[in-house]
Amino acid sequence: MILAAGRGERMRPLTEHTPKPLLQVAGKPLIVWHLERLAAAGFTELVINHAHLGMQIERALGNGSQWGLSIDYSPERQALETAGGIANALHLLGGDPFLVVNADIYTDIDFAGLRDALRDKQRAHLVLIDNPPQHAQGDFSFANGQIGLHGEPMLTFSGVAVYEPEFFAAVPAGSPAKLAPLLRQAIERGETGARHHRGIWHDVGTPQRLDELNRDLMTR
Repeated sequence: MILAAGRGERMRPLTEHTPKPLLQVAGKPLIVWHLERLAAAGFTELVINHAHLGMQIERALGNGSQWGLSIDYSPERQALETAGGIANALHLLGGDPFLVVNADIYTDIDFAGLRDALRDKQRAHLVLIDNPPQHAQGDFSFANGQIGLHGEPMLTFSGVAVYEPEFFAAVPAGSPAKLAPLLRQAIERGETGARHHRGIWHDVGTPQRLDELNRDLMTR
């Protein structure tokens, strides 16, 4: 599932007429970089949620066949936050574990390597990255292969994770719900695994970061 329902307030005025996932990076929409990498990793079925200007996303991507994908859409009248958006799409995601990727990042995370990420009793597996300047405090501790709420070092959640459908069982479909409280509860119960990605990762959250990423990719 690609999460594409955010309004992109920090990206204004760019997102006043274009949804953030369709903003161009090195000649192609940001979300298309994900589609290409997911297809290359062997994924074939994809769900995309959307809200703000969401029909533009559907028109741009269609059924996904040009990337060898089959795309279903989960429209939201109002953005349901991360957990709410995922819970609202569970009927499209089926009963097996699924990968979730934020639309507004650029990364070389190994999606194929996450296929069997969940271990016994785990309902979630998060990909963590080194803290970027805009989020220097991090989100979770990660030491000796274990994720925690406190301690050192602190790392940042990348927006890429694998979940069991049951992880969202308590979230009513169609209701807004944040992801962070669910993650903290699962970590406290020992139901969450994690890994540290040390490669490329960019949060494309502002026009300045979008421009910096575009320049970086164009000069490679």
